[in-house]
Amino acid sequence: MEKMKWSGVNAELLLLLIKSVYNIGESIYYMFEPLPEKSLADDIVLITGTGHGIGKCLTMQFADWCAKVVCVDINAQSNADIAKEINSKWKGKAVAYTCDVTTLDKVRELGEKVKSEVGTVTILVNNAGIMPCKPLEAHDEATIKKIFDINVFANFWMLDTFLPGMKAMNKGHLVFLSSMAGIIGLKNLVPYCASKFAVRGLAEGMMDECRDDGFTNIHFTSIFPHMVDTGLCKKPVIRFPSLLPLVTAESTAKEIITAVRKNLFEHSIPRSLLTFNNVFRCYPYKMALDFKDFMGSGVDAHDD
Repeated sequence: MEKMKWSGVNAELLLLLIKSVYNIGESIYYMFEPLPEKSLADDIVLITGTGHGIGKCLTMQFADWCAKVVCVDINAQSNADIAKEINSKWKGKAVAYTCDVTTLDKVRELGEKVKSEVGTVTILVNNAGIMPCKPLEAHDEATIKKIFDINVFANFWMLDTFLPGMKAMNKGHLVFLSSMAGIIGLKNLVPYCASKFAVRGLAEGMMDECRDDGFTNIHFTSIFPHMVDTGLCKKPVIRFPSLLPLVTAESTAKEIITAVRKNLFEHSIPRSLLTFNNVFRCYPYKMALDFKDFMGSGVDAHDD
């Protein structure tokens, strides 16, 4: 009996080894051969925080790929303006909804409206976020709660509302806007870092849960931008701007859509940052800190 047990374990280990070799080989192959990119023509894409910045650019570019876009923002006027701009170019491609995504009941009301008026959402982009830049002691209780309400809890409420529809079809794509501040801790961004680390954990945990439940056609993509010129980052500190420039919202949106079309699980902007982080995590922590100090990248404190 014991021999049969170990025989089964050995067979599993052999299968694991074969899969590992295959996955490594596949990764090497796609370093030289571009990944196939899926069509977005039949998708209904819901994006939060569409009134400005990355969200605004995402709505325009998703519509350009022939997707139907659902624009969600708490600012009714700017949100309606972007939907109007899209529809002036592609008639009937955008619908705008005003919603406070930090409140579960309001998000559920939004879900009912979207399903009856537009259809089942197949791509959900959790983009809404805020980024106060100041030392932890300068944050008050209300600000910290607001950061987590928008950056973290809103993601839960959107999943609660729109994931069941994807599960019913066993088709969908969930996109989470984290940050390199969700990979590396930075001064003047302590609550923001904590919120973006939480988003990363939420995405990974939810992916594993869906995979274990057999929802193999629901994809997950976590995005880790460096610093994006959207107005949130008012005092960026960049020692080597030619290596780590302040990227535009337009180029960031383009990379996000490419990552979605390739079904990438995670993607940093610039792409090399995740690779550098993974490499330095294998070395003594002080070495990583020294390299971070040498690069001199971060944000200075400023008033909201």
